Amino acid sequence: MTKLQSEAGLLPTEMFHFINGIEVESSDGARGELINPVDETVLASYSFGGVAEVDAAVSAARSEFDNGVWSSLSGYQRGCLINKLADLVERDADLIADMDAVCIGRVPMEPRILDLPNAIQTIRTSAGWADKIEGRTIPTPGYLGRATLSYTVNEPVGVVAAITPWNTPFMITCWKVAPLLAAGCTVVIKPSEETPMSALHLAKLAKEAGIPDGVVNVVTGSGSVIGNALVRHPGVDKITFTGSPAVGQHIQTEAAKDFKRVSLELGGKSPQVVFSDADQGEALAGCAMGIFFNQGQICAAGSRILVQRDIADEFAQKLADVASNIVVGNPQEEGVQMGPVCKKAQLDRVNYYIREGVAAGASLLAGGECPYEKGWFVRPTVFAAATNDMAIAQQEIFGPVATVIPFDDEQDAVEIANGTVYGLGATVWTSDVKRAHRMAKKIKAGAVGVNCWAPIDARLPWGGVKQSGSGRECGLSGVMAYTEEKVITVVTD
Repeated sequence: MTKLQSEAGLLPTEMFHFINGIEVESSDGARGELINPVDETVLASYSFGGVAEVDAAVSAARSEFDNGVWSSLSGYQRGCLINKLADLVERDADLIADMDAVCIGRVPMEPRILDLPNAIQTIRTSAGWADKIEGRTIPTPGYLGRATLSYTVNEPVGVVAAITPWNTPFMITCWKVAPLLAAGCTVVIKPSEETPMSALHLAKLAKEAGIPDGVVNVVTGSGSVIGNALVRHPGVDKITFTGSPAVGQHIQTEAAKDFKRVSLELGGKSPQVVFSDADQGEALAGCAMGIFFNQGQICAAGSRILVQRDIADEFAQKLADVASNIVVGNPQEEGVQMGPVCKKAQLDRVNYYIREGVAAGASLLAGGECPYEKGWFVRPTVFAAATNDMAIAQQEIFGPVATVIPFDDEQDAVEIANGTVYGLGATVWTSDVKRAHRMAKKIKAGAVGVNCWAPIDARLPWGGVKQSGSGRECGLSGVMAYTEEKVITVVTD
């Protein structure tokens, strides 16, 4: 197998499905290519699977769940093996960070300082929950005059299909895989076509950690084929998906036909609300990170920046100055702060919404449309004097485009913040603690940060409301999402 040199070591340039503990080529030999967003050269190739590979992977996961040892292990035993997996991820952290960074054109520092530490904590936290999945004893009047003991147990839901995105692939894969392993489930992972490297590496590390073959399987290929086959497969008990609302809606509709369990983490148009009493330096730095981190390719990107009217113009200009000073280029080169977006379609999408913002009359203070040359580079962009009905304020752009919207008071800010179909994350910047609590209560979002953007932590549940999805990942909620509660009643006299 040939390799590609990275900052942390050698990356694979040839990849295969990982099914029942071994690497497997597609039955028809079909392969896909990973394209470097920087210069559009071919980085690597991977097996491009179909229904046959999905059947094989689900069969392996089903057999291990029904007849193997994984779900019959004690929680303590599973936790020990999951902790071994965390040790191996920690050992290979730099290599995994480069796997994700090179595929999406990201500055390697970013996954090193956020994604990998969070993923490792998620695995270790889930390992800690494995032997703490408890039931309840529920007193009742009894059964036909006879005394009873009624109690509940939480059992693993079964075989899970985990369909993961390309923007923070390893971290989100761990959000799904670590809790389901703690619960005793088995899994078939379908990574994004743009970022299969790290998921395949995770599966190999699971085997190295001693997790039985068939517990963690990976099938690579297109979402339209692999994803649909997994969602419709009778051997799959639950689907967990992170991606667009349109695909999430399709998955939920298809899963409903067989009453499969579904968890969905979908899009966002997260507001960052800046009051005039906030620490302006902290708010500016937080808002900039919230929209420009990972090229703005984050579901919870703080792309709608609501600023109290008396400071809105000044704040927007300062944000534009920050944007204009960000160094865009090859993320592997020293001093570069932002690489290209992940794919050509994403470049086209960002450019489309920049044109829409200009046409709608928003003031373009920084950045702007980027003509396509070579590599999928965009400039950090800031619009000011926008209104909440503009497309740039309502639609998820998934790129480094900030929309500054002025507001008058708390009520106005709440109405604007809640004035979208999304509800994933939100941030409130203020020095007034009473106001912070009022705003956090009124904003419709799965998570609200006060004076901090997207405080994601392995111990905190994460998910959205409205069209940002349903269900929660991470923390105890993330583990319990992969269990079913069973009631047992015993007549005791």
